[in-house]
Order: sequence, then C-alpha cells, then structure tokens
Amino acid sequence: MMKRSVAFLSLFSVLMVGFWSVSASPTNFAGTWSLDKSKSEGLQGPMASVDQTWVVTQDTKSFAVEATFSGAPQDIPPQKRTYNLDGSETTMDVAGRMPGKATLKAKWQDDGKVLELNSVRKVSVQGNDVTIMTTEHWELADGGKTLKVHRVSESPRGTQDTKLVFAKK
Repeated sequence: MMKRSVAFLSLFSVLMVGFWSVSASPTNFAGTWSLDKSKSEGLQGPMASVDQTWVVTQDTKSFAVEATFSGAPQDIPPQKRTYNLDGSETTMDVAGRMPGKATLKAKWQDDGKVLELNSVRKVSVQGNDVTIMTTEHWELADGGKTLKVHRVSESPRGTQDTKLVFAKK
C-alpha cells in the first residue's frame, strides 16, 4: 500500500510539473502590427495623426520592437527598443527631438499572458534634463490578431494614459 501511494504521488508530481511548464509558456508577440487609431484611446499631438507600424521580434531571451512612422509633417526616425526577457536591464541611446539615454526592463505577468515593459528615459529638452518613465502592458486578443498596449507615461508635464490597439498584418 505504501509503495502504491509513493508511486501515485511521484506520477502526480511529474504530471503537475508537466502542466505547469506548458501553462508557463509566455505569449509570443512577434509579427508586424499596424496601429488602429479608431480603436485606440488617448493619442495626443503628432501621434494622433501619424500611422504607426511596429515590427516585433521575440525569442526566449530577448524582445525587440521597432516602431516606424509615416504621414507626419516632419520625418520621425524609426525607434527600436530591445529588452532582456530574464528581467535584467538594457540601455539604449534615444535620438530625435529629445536625445538622451533610456534604461529598459521587461517582466512577465499573469502566467506569461501579459508582458510589462518599463523604460526610464533621461533626455534633454531645450537644454534641460528631463526624466520620462513609461510602463506598458502588452497582451493579445482575438486569437492573436489584435495587440493591446496600455501605456502610462509620467514626465514633468504630467501623466499620460494611452490605450493602443494594433492589428496584425
């Protein structure tokens, strides 16, 4: 009777680890995404009028998103952010109107269904040093056809809350 109980518990443990590893597989956001401005909320300034495309690449160790913009009165350079998926920080140079440096960090939430991306940008605006902190929560909807990004940015100008909705191309 004791051997049967030990065998049962061993089998049960192995099955539970198997189920846990399957359910812990994180969401894969890789692909090309086009911003749907009609479904997005909180777009301000030039971002409300330009078209955005995000190309996301992802493997087990890293996550990168390259944003390109079209339809703006002035040329907006592409922006690429790369995050480590082990929770360690990466840094990048920020170009454009507000040059500076950014520290990036990613972490999984909700058993790998939601990816939280954090950035702390230290930029120069008209000769003044400014810190902009941004947190994004990424999740897929509609069977992977829709990407929803809830972004909250905090800067000396206040807090901006934006909900971005992208369609997979």
